[in-house]
Amino acid sequence: MTSPDDEVTTEPPEAPAEGHAEVRIVAASPDVARRVAEVLRQCFASGEQRSYPAGRDGATRLHLTVDTTRPAAPARSWLVSSQPSELSAAEEEHG
Repeated sequence: MTSPDDEVTTEPPEAPAEGHAEVRIVAASPDVARRVAEVLRQCFASGEQRSYPAGRDGATRLHLTVDTTRPAAPARSWLVSSQPSELSAAEEEHG
C-alpha cells in the first residue's frame, strides 16, 4: 500500500526565473561535484548548492542555481564572443 507522499508526480518542475538555470551535477564523489560547481560559480552568480546521494559507491548529485544575467569576467567575455553577429547570420542565410 502506498501513501500520497510515495506517488511519483509527472508534472515538470517549475521553470527557474528569467535568466537563471538549474544545474544538476552527478559525479562519482562529492569532491568532483564540488569542483565542477566551483567552476560554474567562477563564471556566474549562484545560489546555495544542495547535494544528495546518487546511488551506490559514494556518488553525489549536486543542484545549483546560476544567474546568467550576472556573469563573472571569464564568462562575460566568452558569452560576448560566442554571440553570432548579424553579418555571420546573413552570410549563413545566403551561403
